[in-house]
Amino acid sequence: MTMILAQNLEKKLESIEQVPASEHGKGFPPFEKQTFASQLLWLAIFFIALYAIIARLAIPRIGGIIAARSQRVNDDLGEANRLKDQSDAALKAYEASLAEARGRAQAMANETRGRLNAEAEEQRRKLEADLNARLAKAEEVIAATKTAAMTNVRGIATDTASAIVERLIGSTPAGATVEAAVADALKR
Repeated sequence: MTMILAQNLEKKLESIEQVPASEHGKGFPPFEKQTFASQLLWLAIFFIALYAIIARLAIPRIGGIIAARSQRVNDDLGEANRLKDQSDAALKAYEASLAEARGRAQAMANETRGRLNAEAEEQRRKLEADLNARLAKAEEVIAATKTAAMTNVRGIATDTASAIVERLIGSTPAGATVEAAVADALKR
């Protein structure tokens, strides 16, 4: 197998085109002394032509593009500054209106608090007066009831004492004696 590969390689090497012997030893064509001056002349002609084309066509276009971009950037910066000033003014106006709204809300809260405190104080006074009137009536009723009860107590005490003495001794005591004993007991 290696033998077949070696033979194929030799055939391929023979078929490769060889550089003719007449061309050996000549060097790189642009560096040859006979053509060097004409090459410099053509280099200068093409350089000047390329420079003229670039100077007349490309540089004005590039300059126009740069000027347009510069103008656009300046316009954009001016617009950005204008919008920033507008937003700053809007922010100041918002903060001022917010402060004004807070002040109005505080004033309304103070007014409402004062009004509600006054109403609560008025209701408290009315309730206190109503309760004092009810208390005075209740004290009058209690005093009248107590007076009525005390007058009835003397009669009940006399009847009770008379019934107790009758049970204990078996005879009914005299009414004046029982009343005098009850009056003497109530005085103590």
